[in-house]
Amino acid sequence: MTRRSFVTSAAATAAAARMAQAAPYQPAPANLKAREWFQDAKFGLFIHWGVYSVLGRGEWVMNNEKIPITEYETLPPRFNPVKFDAAAWVGLAKAAGQKYITITSKHHDGFAMWGTKQNKWNIVDATPYGKDVLKPLAEECRRQGVHLFFYHSHLDWHHPDYYPRGRTGLYSGRPESGDFNRYLDFMDAQLTELLTGYGDVAGIWFDGHWDKKDANWRLRQTYDLIHKLQPHALVGNNHHLPPFEGEDFQMFEKDLPGQNTTGFSDESKIGALPLETCDTINVAWGYNSNDKRFKSTRNLIHYLAKAAGNNANFLLNIGPKPDGTIQDEFVTRLKDIGSWLSKNGESIYGTRGGPITPRPWGVTTQKGRTVYVHVLDWPDPMLLIPRLPKPAKSAKTLDGGQPVKTQLVDGGMLVHLPQRPAGDWNTVIAVETA
Repeated sequence: MTRRSFVTSAAATAAAARMAQAAPYQPAPANLKAREWFQDAKFGLFIHWGVYSVLGRGEWVMNNEKIPITEYETLPPRFNPVKFDAAAWVGLAKAAGQKYITITSKHHDGFAMWGTKQNKWNIVDATPYGKDVLKPLAEECRRQGVHLFFYHSHLDWHHPDYYPRGRTGLYSGRPESGDFNRYLDFMDAQLTELLTGYGDVAGIWFDGHWDKKDANWRLRQTYDLIHKLQPHALVGNNHHLPPFEGEDFQMFEKDLPGQNTTGFSDESKIGALPLETCDTINVAWGYNSNDKRFKSTRNLIHYLAKAAGNNANFLLNIGPKPDGTIQDEFVTRLKDIGSWLSKNGESIYGTRGGPITPRPWGVTTQKGRTVYVHVLDWPDPMLLIPRLPKPAKSAKTLDGGQPVKTQLVDGGMLVHLPQRPAGDWNTVIAVETA
């Protein structure tokens, strides 16, 4: 081959690669079915767990306290979660009424929670525990009928090839050099391990793109790899931007879709994909022994209802302790939410956002001809709501089946609320329409 023909061929190959990257993503039938399951599931358990739990000061401790790698690498010898019980963790999710678990396979410190073959910076090779925690969790999820997602960090404060540096991890002491494409190859190799060694994976939950928003992350190449290995697996990315080609659901961090109380979602418009919002029970994601700012069960149930009313899932986080146990404050709240769902889950699972947009008093969800009115703020014994698209045939409380009178009036429909029980967190009125 002449140099000119070689150059022409190489250019053609590069052009073909660019066209392939730009081609619209066509999700497989199994993926579309998984998206529908995801929207029906509505409630999941987020687990932030890693070597950072040893310090008990949250998952960002390496960055926040400017800990260099040489010092941070003293943590794994102290990480020995001998009380980790995969069956108990999955059982707790089921008791809470959660249909899926999303666990950190690798957070921003780069530490892998499985025995990756790509380096020794992992729980099998670097800790006295010496065992993979993702494997037993995956097996328990299959046994107990819970779907499993893997959270995976794009950014890496430990890997030498994560270069140029982003906005975080600037005090790790790494040399100011590296090959970013080689790092991305490393990341894809780790993802391949997760997608080939742990059975069916419900999806990959990415985070950290925001560290270098203008970098060439080769997202589509990575997304295509995931969909090739497991076509049903759902891809989501916490980049706080509108969805990219190859993504299967859109997420919002500590905000309901369309809101921006955190400042994270200023560029994130609601797209056409399934939606998810995530939040914490206290403030930190990873274990923080000093964080006692626990949200009440009432507030968490309200957020679950608001998420469903906004047509989104709720992924609720816990940060286990370094010994593998889960603190009582988390367990109590999760079980209390599960108790409420055991009576009112019909108004959450399998629903979509209702015909009345979210209001100060609450939200609506809908399934078939039933509209569920979630009354969260109840100042009066009667509630005026907008008229439903179809006439109401009957109404009752979902918990207890007490009949509820409704009447059409000027300006909407008047709902005569029953006496509110003591300790009621969210009274749901099931309205059957024509």
